[in-house]
Amino acid sequence: MVEKQYTISASEGLHARPTSLLVGSLAPFSSDITLIYKDKSVNMKSILGVMSLGVASGSTITVRAEGADENEAIAKIDEVMKSEGLAG
Repeated sequence: MVEKQYTISASEGLHARPTSLLVGSLAPFSSDITLIYKDKSVNMKSILGVMSLGVASGSTITVRAEGADENEAIAKIDEVMKSEGLAG
């Protein structure tokens, strides 16, 4: 299991377009990927699940990946978080 925290820096928080790209980028991974925010956890491969959390700018989230390709999944999340300006 790999866990990583991110502080959301995008002024709109986790909003639809970049969140859709983030969720879509995780489809090839077999690992279970969970996003945890305010004691709630959702499947990070579900756009509706992620959007339902209403993650605002300045919030800290935790991402947990567990499975055969967990390290690669976290690396992809890092890449998309930076490229989409979601977290610094």
